[in-house]
Amino acid sequence: MTTIPTETGRTIGAGALRTPRSAALAGIVFSVLFGITLVVTRLAIPAKPSDAGAWLSDPTRRDAVLFALALVPFAGIAFLWFIGVVRDRVGALEDRFFGTIFLGSGLLFVATLLAAEAVAVGLVTSAGDHSPSLYASGAWTAGRDVTLELVDVGLQIAGVFTIATSTILLRTGSGPRWVAAVGYAIAAFLLLAVYFFVWTALLFPIWVLAISVDILVTAHRAQPSERSAAESR
Repeated sequence: MTTIPTETGRTIGAGALRTPRSAALAGIVFSVLFGITLVVTRLAIPAKPSDAGAWLSDPTRRDAVLFALALVPFAGIAFLWFIGVVRDRVGALEDRFFGTIFLGSGLLFVATLLAAEAVAVGLVTSAGDHSPSLYASGAWTAGRDVTLELVDVGLQIAGVFTIATSTILLRTGSGPRWVAAVGYAIAAFLLLAVYFFVWTALLFPIWVLAISVDILVTAHRAQPSERSAAESR
């Protein structure tokens, strides 16, 4: 049976299912979409709940927020692909303990992100169709607080994901050491400072972008060697 070497040193049958190299773009797609969502929502939504009427009554700002929130499901899908790409790259070297934390925290992050998006879209859509009195109501304030809490908790879970991923990359040597080191620092910010510095959240998609670019570069460099190895067989 013809075998083909993979980036992690494993060999697979010619008819086996392989992860497409284009899948590494998923991390870049997630970084761009999630980054846009964070920037647009942070700039459009005021810090004080009592100022909600000022932006919800503005169609341009309201539509911008709804557009940014509409990107969240696609960012979540791209992140799931990114998880798959990282696991494929690590391969058989993946530690079960950190692998479980890596996969579990990644799935929890996506679930929390989607839950926050659903609540936020419901709030913005319903509030835009009602009188300004709703903006100052307890229901609006509670819904807004729930959404922000879901986002903050999701980012803290992202911090756990970052720690697990950095540890896996460091122990298996499947990624640059500097990426893992920076990942630990970013995880500390996400776990401890995300409640106080809202723009800290942008560190996570930037870090995912760095990993994705490294995967693409490594895959591109491995193409000639894999092609020559396959031809020799």
